[in-house]
Amino acid sequence: MSLVKASRIAGFGHYAPERRVGNAEIEDQLGLEPGWIERRTGIRARRWVVEGELLTDLAARAGCVALYDANVHPGDIGLTILATSTPDHLLPPSAPLLAHHLGLANSGAIDLAGACSGFIYALTLADGFVRTQGKPVLVVAANILSRRINPAERASGVIFADAAGAVVLVPTDNAEQGLLGVDLASDGSRYGLISIPAGGSKQPFAAGMAAEECLMTMRDGREIFAQAVQIMTICARRALASAELPPAEVSRFVPHQANARIFDVVGENIGIEPERIVRTIAEYGNSSAATIPLSLSLAHRARPFASGEKLLLTAAGAGLTGGAVVWGI
Repeated sequence: MSLVKASRIAGFGHYAPERRVGNAEIEDQLGLEPGWIERRTGIRARRWVVEGELLTDLAARAGCVALYDANVHPGDIGLTILATSTPDHLLPPSAPLLAHHLGLANSGAIDLAGACSGFIYALTLADGFVRTQGKPVLVVAANILSRRINPAERASGVIFADAAGAVVLVPTDNAEQGLLGVDLASDGSRYGLISIPAGGSKQPFAAGMAAEECLMTMRDGREIFAQAVQIMTICARRALASAELPPAEVSRFVPHQANARIFDVVGENIGIEPERIVRTIAEYGNSSAATIPLSLSLAHRARPFASGEKLLLTAAGAGLTGGAVVWGI
């Protein structure tokens, strides 16, 4: 099989649950003054699932839209990658069920646990598969974080949301499209800043566990902020250098929507004006790995991407993990 020059995004899709939870509901619950959440995060509302909705439901809806937008037959998909921190079960992985729901009869399927950076990693791996195998890939990032947050903990309770975003990558001979530059990073010395302590092999779930052990815990918000800014800035600069692209030639900057203050500082650090930053956090909150493909899909719906555009994507997440991609449309 001959290698193809590049991959391109042929289709975008997203899904956000219908239940919209405004800040007032959470501020009342936590005893916060009105406006506290928006001032510190840029979030006005977020979407949460209702009882009975599953991670694979969200992922399938976003994936279906992306497949339709790409005009790719389900039987042609060679690989399905599901970036998630909230699979339906610890075992088995959720991606095979997602592929089954979508009728992807000839697709391999795998979960990728990269926290908030998961989509960046999934996109990078998907590009390699398309280049070497010459087959389309479905990449979905989805999370149901409303079932993982501790509602009594202010740090996580005000931020996280549920959503899914998806893209379909297909082969192309246009070397100006697809992955033009990439940088991936990690820092395990900050491993415990964001975690769910129980549920793994180190500390399995057990009856009588406290909520703090089973739900998300965020330690030292200032350190998380500083580390996110640093790793997103460094990775973005390196990805731009890899692509030999100056910041002035970035058409749209699509950062992980962790906190509006974080991506505003990152944009300033790398020389990207606020008007070039794609922002979805105000209405959709932080759905971890799903925020970037969700933002891509919403941005494409509002103003379709044009041939020749150069996008910069960057994220940081628990682990710590981080990464950035320069992508040609």
